[in-house]
Amino acid sequence: MPAWTRLGSSAVLVVAGFSWALISREYATVRYALLLALGMSLGFAGDLSLAQVLITGRRSQLVGIAAFAAGHLFYIPAIWQLGQQLGLTSGAARLGALLTWWLLAFWGWFFVVYRGSKGRSLQWIVLPYALLLATTAGVATGLAVQAPVFWPLAAGSALFLVSDMLIGGNWFSGLDFPLIHDLIWLTYGPGQMLIVYSAGAALQGSLI
Repeated sequence: MPAWTRLGSSAVLVVAGFSWALISREYATVRYALLLALGMSLGFAGDLSLAQVLITGRRSQLVGIAAFAAGHLFYIPAIWQLGQQLGLTSGAARLGALLTWWLLAFWGWFFVVYRGSKGRSLQWIVLPYALLLATTAGVATGLAVQAPVFWPLAAGSALFLVSDMLIGGNWFSGLDFPLIHDLIWLTYGPGQMLIVYSAGAALQGSLI
């Protein structure tokens, strides 16, 4: 996949995010849509940062990670507050989903990133980052367990986590196979799309 197609698809999702916010402006879910749009904007900033390798030959890894992490700091409260707003507040569903995803993220980090790494420094940064992404997947899954219309949101957050695990393995433990970078994008891009377009499911839920 040429780099312009990857960055172009992210730019389109930023536009889509703010379009959903505009569509939702007269409904209670406008805050949710806006937070998703802001989170996607930060994801796009992370994509641009990582794309510097095409220009300078160097990849701004920490800047990219920071941008993506900041995006999830918008996603997490957006999803949590949406659950509160729609009355989807089952403690068992929320806690069970969070614990499950935290455990999966830890083991994914250990086997994909940590175990094969040569050094013992930057790969530790990936662990709290992976747990942050797992938190997004957890709150999204907790929502989906209570309202199936949000399963695409949960799937999107899971794909995002898988994508970044592959990136971490590639950067820090030498994980490599044919078309790995295309697979990274084909999990990341659709993952972000499912997250952004969950604004439609939120709008539907608010109208029921």
